[in-house]
Amino acid sequence: MRFPAALLFFMALAAQAAVGVAELPGLAGDGPVTVFYPTSGTVQALKRGPFTIQAAENAAPVAGNGRLVVVSHGSGGSAWTYSDLARALVEAGFVVAMPLHRGDNYADMSEVGPPSWRRRPAEVSRAIDAMARDARFATLLRLDKVGMYGMSAGGHTALTLAGGRWSPAVLARHCEAHISDDFATCVGLSTSLKGDMFDGTRKTISLWVISWRLSDATWQTYSDPRVKAVVAGVPFAADFDFASLATPRVPLGLVIAGKDIWLTPRFHVGAVRAACKACELVADIPNGGHGALLSPMPPGLTGRLAELINDPPGFDRGVLPEVDRKIAAFFSRHLLP
Repeated sequence: MRFPAALLFFMALAAQAAVGVAELPGLAGDGPVTVFYPTSGTVQALKRGPFTIQAAENAAPVAGNGRLVVVSHGSGGSAWTYSDLARALVEAGFVVAMPLHRGDNYADMSEVGPPSWRRRPAEVSRAIDAMARDARFATLLRLDKVGMYGMSAGGHTALTLAGGRWSPAVLARHCEAHISDDFATCVGLSTSLKGDMFDGTRKTISLWVISWRLSDATWQTYSDPRVKAVVAGVPFAADFDFASLATPRVPLGLVIAGKDIWLTPRFHVGAVRAACKACELVADIPNGGHGALLSPMPPGLTGRLAELINDPPGFDRGVLPEVDRKIAAFFSRHLLP
């Protein structure tokens, strides 16, 4: 792959910088926005919950390539499980902003699903606004061309910002048709099929709850003209009108994990890829599970969450730095100069 001379200059400049980290207050009642950025500050070990990252906290930012990438976390997530991707993006010259989605994060999962999905794209927009208002970053960024990456529920946000439309009723119809094959998508962590005599009852009760909760057929859409390139990693997608993603409004890249048992690929990212011939396959992780793009992985997961998130036997996490570099390269191609 050949890069323009200007891009090579920015990449070399960023490679000399360390990774800084800061937190901005969210706007309009949003959660905080965690920012990763190039800096010349002194790096140290920072403890964030169960994670330790190497970064310079609140150090002064230095010029990178002038572009911002917003990252939307998955359900129950936080910024820290995407810190390896953030580092790769910073090393490529980007500033990275990660909003904490209200009602669907590690500290508060009271509004997981459609209530959060409706809000998330606007929270991405307000994260961009927060960066524009902060004196440390505003003069270093050109916000007319912003990248956006999302994983899982964040991938749902990404597909929305790429021009897709969705509705809860479409998800209900999907679950009615595929409850056995995509049970974890439809039911989440509340229960699982066990291959016993009670599975029929589990499916019947689940479908009753789904039909009650997901009856709204209103199409949901959202657009921010500043977002010019999008990557969706293992996205929740079964509730989309796939025709609306056939011609995305911006370049759309996809990341697939072949052994994802939470969001069965053929109903989600695979269906997006089938509909969108213009979409770019940024990375294919054939042996990866749903949590393959969480890096670092949350330690000590147990129960149903561990079954759905933990790596399949034999999965080599050594492939992930290259995946992160491919994501960074996608944004470099579409946002620079």
